[in-house]
Amino acid sequence: MTGYLVASDLDRTLIYSAAALHLDCPDAEAPRLLCVEVYQGRPLSYLTEEAARLLEPLARQAWFVPCTTRTREQYARVRLPGPTPRFAICANGGHLLVDGVTDPDWHRRVRRTLDGGCAPLAEVRERLRRTADPDWLLKERVAEDLFAYLVVDRERLPEGWVKELALWAEPLGWTVSLQGRKVYAVPRPLTKSAALAEVARRTGADTLLAAGDSLLDADLLLAAHHGWRPGHGELATVGWSADHVTALETVGVRAGEEILRRAVDLSSRPTDRGEPGAAGPG
Repeated sequence: MTGYLVASDLDRTLIYSAAALHLDCPDAEAPRLLCVEVYQGRPLSYLTEEAARLLEPLARQAWFVPCTTRTREQYARVRLPGPTPRFAICANGGHLLVDGVTDPDWHRRVRRTLDGGCAPLAEVRERLRRTADPDWLLKERVAEDLFAYLVVDRERLPEGWVKELALWAEPLGWTVSLQGRKVYAVPRPLTKSAALAEVARRTGADTLLAAGDSLLDADLLLAAHHGWRPGHGELATVGWSADHVTALETVGVRAGEEILRRAVDLSSRPTDRGEPGAAGPG
């Protein structure tokens, strides 16, 4: 194992629902797909077969760490090809899985941080319930008793509602993110990057690579030595950038394949030790 740690968001970065594939090409030219998630007996998430092939050499060269806002139950539905990752980050950093089991010490640390760093979840949920309109609200959920999210009808969601919610939440120590049909309200101290730093400490990895598409992935990308974001998603929409993060033009499921190809290539090289944010080859 080298000194590389590769941390990737899952949904709309590495794996894609049918609605997010962006296969804007003749059917005969579309890449072959592999289903990696089944929900209630139906296929739900995919990556390309080439992306699936790349996961094996990546696992040989680096510590590969899925980093997701999904709950542990939702993450357990995803069956990526290749070796099962030793570490995984769920609930946006609220749970650190080691060999598939939650690390209780890490979770207690997270709880202590949230208790002292932001408004309570109940206050945020009350705001969501009071301002969401049944005309466009499909579901309201709490994830792992850590954060809340809404499933919405994007076509009916009023322009400006998410921005207004974000402005209200900011002084309370919460972040708001719109990803596909979901509006997330997440405590600001609850981050993927904090959990990733703990994984780096345990593995001894000295070079961090990361990928993500949403505002909830920005801290992950900033913590890395080099990163990639797809040509779609929340970060692309707002034009988010950093010197050491490559903004890909590729969109949809092909972006996931390109991210893995670049991660395999870069992690095969001698590690370039330095401070996170130091730009490496893209």
